Amino acid sequence: MKVRSYSVKSIIYLLLMFINYWKEVIMNLLTIIDEYVHEDVMIAFSGGVDSTLLLKMAVEASKKYHTHVYAITIQTALHPVMEADEAKRMAEEIGAIHKVIHVDELEGAGIENNPVNRCYLCKKYMFTKVKELAHSLGISTILEGTNADDLKQYRPGIKAIQELGLHSPLLEANMTKKEIRELASTYDLKAANKPSSPCLATRFPYNTLLNYEEMRKVEKIEDYLHTLGFYNVRARIHNDLVRLEIDQDAFMKCMDKRQEIVLFIKELGYDYVTLDLEGFRSGSQDIKLEEK
Repeated sequence: MKVRSYSVKSIIYLLLMFINYWKEVIMNLLTIIDEYVHEDVMIAFSGGVDSTLLLKMAVEASKKYHTHVYAITIQTALHPVMEADEAKRMAEEIGAIHKVIHVDELEGAGIENNPVNRCYLCKKYMFTKVKELAHSLGISTILEGTNADDLKQYRPGIKAIQELGLHSPLLEANMTKKEIRELASTYDLKAANKPSSPCLATRFPYNTLLNYEEMRKVEKIEDYLHTLGFYNVRARIHNDLVRLEIDQDAFMKCMDKRQEIVLFIKELGYDYVTLDLEGFRSGSQDIKLEEK
């Protein structure tokens, strides 16, 4: 195989192109955020890489205007419990004013039967609560972390965000998840390499009854797999069968730990444990929707 070689001049040119590209990306995002922090702002903060980068840049930008940045974490049973505690710690480290809203979205948003528009109903319910809190604090601007890659998948919650008048700076800057992680790394944010963790309802097929007991089981399975060193993990539930999605390059590791994984899951009450040979992929429960 012929190996292509580059001259020193070409390497310098490519490096300068890369540097200029990143300068443009960062300046574009900074300009967008700067417009919002002229006044106090509220940021929906989950502790994931998107909202963490947004919060960090907003707090830094707000210093020259002496405005306040509120990080609002929604404590919900549809997300792992530990995430709320971690979000509080991260928000305070960054320098934001952290507040928590407690919700029961299964009942409040009417999503007990996991409808196809679950994400829309849930976002509408939760962000309405955020708007109520913002109003009580005299804040008119709310930011959240939707990015450009979210438009490529089934994300009905984006419609609710738009209807409620929230702003999405990362989307406005056309930032991809990869770019967000890279930029978060330059800020030395711990969330830069944190795997995505969408709500636990995504582990169940649409139009099936959701309950907190089953979701806590999913949380236990995924937490356990993370302790074994797996990065991207999804435990998809199909009645008494658990379909595990992990990164393809971790398949052999999974086989090496097969017996202990099966034992752990079966002790939670499931009869069958399978490894999905397609590997981890976000939104795999949406396949039939995308085919329509």
